[in-house]
Amino acid sequence: MAEYPYHTPETAPEAARPMLEDAKRQYGMVPNLYAKMAEAPTLLEAYLQVSEIFARSSLTTTEQQVVLLAASRTNQCGYCMGAHSVLADMAEVPVEITDAIRNDRTIPDARQEALRRFTTQLVERRGWLDDAEVQAFLDAGFTRENLLDVIVGVGQKILSNYTNHIAGTELDSAFAHRRWNAPA
Repeated sequence: MAEYPYHTPETAPEAARPMLEDAKRQYGMVPNLYAKMAEAPTLLEAYLQVSEIFARSSLTTTEQQVVLLAASRTNQCGYCMGAHSVLADMAEVPVEITDAIRNDRTIPDARQEALRRFTTQLVERRGWLDDAEVQAFLDAGFTRENLLDVIVGVGQKILSNYTNHIAGTELDSAFAHRRWNAPA
């Protein structure tokens, strides 16, 4: 497998440097995901843009984290599970929600469980859902706009989950307390 370096603002390709500098200013560090993505500045830019767009979606902050965690768990991405567990904690998403997703258990809140289940089905079935699966999501109180916004979140996670799988991204120490390992 090809090695992918952890770029810094000094070592990254020119087009990625401003994005890494912004991350360093914003977070006090360059997350390892960004450091790996910087090898392809267009990938890093796409990820950052899709992340910003998804943050403005019709889904609440908690719902966004459910989508991101459910997609990452389905894709078995340890990096994103650890990082988004911490981000969910920071956003005050109830720990019973994040822990249910992490442990592949039913979320106690029926609406959030419907979202977790829908996101998981969407990823597992690559978007080929039947009418009953879509209707179950809508019957849980979600809208068609919400449904399409879930696809934006899944797209965000495809960019990061697949990068982490190929590039072997290690979890940052800032997220280590929420490390997650994919089941065997």
